[in-house]
Amino acid sequence: MAQYDQVRSVGAGARTAQIDEGLRAHMNKVYALMSSGMGVTAAVAYFVGSNEALLAAIFSGPMRWVVMFAPLAVVFGFGAMIHRMSQTTAQAVFYGFAGLMGLSISYIFAVYTGISIVSTFLTTTIAFAGLSLYGYTTKKDLSGFGTFLVMGVIGLLVASVINLFLQSDAIAFAVSVLGVLIFAGLTAYDTQNIKNTYLQMASANDQEWMGKAAIMGALNLYLDFLNMFMFLLQFLGQNRN
Repeated sequence: MAQYDQVRSVGAGARTAQIDEGLRAHMNKVYALMSSGMGVTAAVAYFVGSNEALLAAIFSGPMRWVVMFAPLAVVFGFGAMIHRMSQTTAQAVFYGFAGLMGLSISYIFAVYTGISIVSTFLTTTIAFAGLSLYGYTTKKDLSGFGTFLVMGVIGLLVASVINLFLQSDAIAFAVSVLGVLIFAGLTAYDTQNIKNTYLQMASANDQEWMGKAAIMGALNLYLDFLNMFMFLLQFLGQNRN
């Protein structure tokens, strides 16, 4: 929030109003991109998850490992190369990634009941909205939590990969609990970071950069929401069997 106060103190009158209006437009774009990406994911996941033959073909044999780890490779590559892309290309890659994620999580429609998936999605939406609102409005600087939260994500990835082979219920439960807490924290942290990044660059008026910053912000919030949903589903989801 220090950046916000600093920018507002420098500007006055019309300049302050312009910054506030630009920030609102930027955040609206971030949330719109995130929501549309989530819509792509949901559509692909439902289409594949409702087709038993297609689902069996994807998640049997070596193909399942490609489907599981391809999104991770794409998101790291996207983060490293976005500055070399045009805004249009970056947005297309974002939607492609969202579709790939839908393919990766499509199995949930075969494992959990539709009602429990919908109820968990609504629970996640309410929690995400509250956490994101907190990150946007709080005057507390959340930047100090960033390193801790990123380290937590790395730990979750390592533990999850190990548990693919161990199949330990205790590890799975611990990962789920920590996953919900870590991505809840990241939702507030990323929202504040998106806001502060815009305010730091507002004076540059670089529309191409701002557009790509909105896409990266949408990607971060998309990942926060989706991961929180998937971890909550392990608690709230009801098995079909």
